[in-house]
Amino acid sequence: MMNDNDIIEGGVEEEDRDVFALYPTLELVGKFAQIIPRTDWFYRIGMPLTPEARRAAEDYILALGFPEAHVASVRSWEEAMASMETGGWNSPSWETEEQLMCSLMDQAIDIVDEQFLEVALTSISAKASEHVMEGIMTAAARFGIEDDDLLRAGTGMAVKTCYQAALVIAADAEEDHPFALKYRMYETGYWPLDLMGSTYNIF
Repeated sequence: MMNDNDIIEGGVEEEDRDVFALYPTLELVGKFAQIIPRTDWFYRIGMPLTPEARRAAEDYILALGFPEAHVASVRSWEEAMASMETGGWNSPSWETEEQLMCSLMDQAIDIVDEQFLEVALTSISAKASEHVMEGIMTAAARFGIEDDDLLRAGTGMAVKTCYQAALVIAADAEEDHPFALKYRMYETGYWPLDLMGSTYNIF
């Protein structure tokens, strides 16, 4: 049976290749896992937004269903914390993402055995935790930040985004799905925060 390391590293046993033959999207999830360590997590925190990052954020909020929202740059860790405290659970964007996750999970289970899907997604989260934490700690050290709660929050948000992006792949969803676009924001080196009213904040 395929184990966590098999999916993460792509070094599956010969008999496990039958699993990928049955569920091709799981092989793509394994390839996505190899992208995670190559992503420069949080390296542009606190810098002015690049045009690429702004476009990625605008694409995300539009796909999520908030066309009236605009993108704003957060320039300090204090502002980032205030943004998360004001947003958070049960915000409109959070509720929309939860609905999207339920829909994607149903799609994925229709084409992938639930047990194998769970292993693949758990493995993605484990791999992401390691690299994301390293990235945010490096960024925080540049600013002399030692707030463990804030670092855990940032790590958790990014790991969840990796899980969501992997679920898009497993479900064979469209490439411009909101969760795929959300991962692209992280690839630009920033920290996407949350929607506050009509403002989407990025640090």
